[in-house]
Amino acid sequence: MPRSVNSVASRARRKKILKQTKGYFGSRKNVYTVAKNTLEKGLLYAYRDRKAKKRNFRSLWIQRINAGVRQYGMSYSEFMGKLSQKGITLNRKVLADLAMNHPEAFKAVVEKVK
Repeated sequence: MPRSVNSVASRARRKKILKQTKGYFGSRKNVYTVAKNTLEKGLLYAYRDRKAKKRNFRSLWIQRINAGVRQYGMSYSEFMGKLSQKGITLNRKVLADLAMNHPEAFKAVVEKVK
């Protein structure tokens, strides 16, 4: 009895990988084994860096808030502590945006906290 290999499914699997590696350099886009390794590594990086992106933005927001608050003679930790004591529930993303783009609104928040 002849061996059944289901070449339709095999080809579809390979085409799916090669379609995802479109735009890669050299043999990374058209040699299946190389493309498969490259794609797997790329997907791992993408997963990892979706988490890292959140950390990076949080630290950026903290730096911006700290820079904004220093103008009014406070530190970041002091400001955030007083903010929670007063019951003001603005997150770091919003506070950083205020500090950068709306300094008068940020000043009002700082004055309310002091």
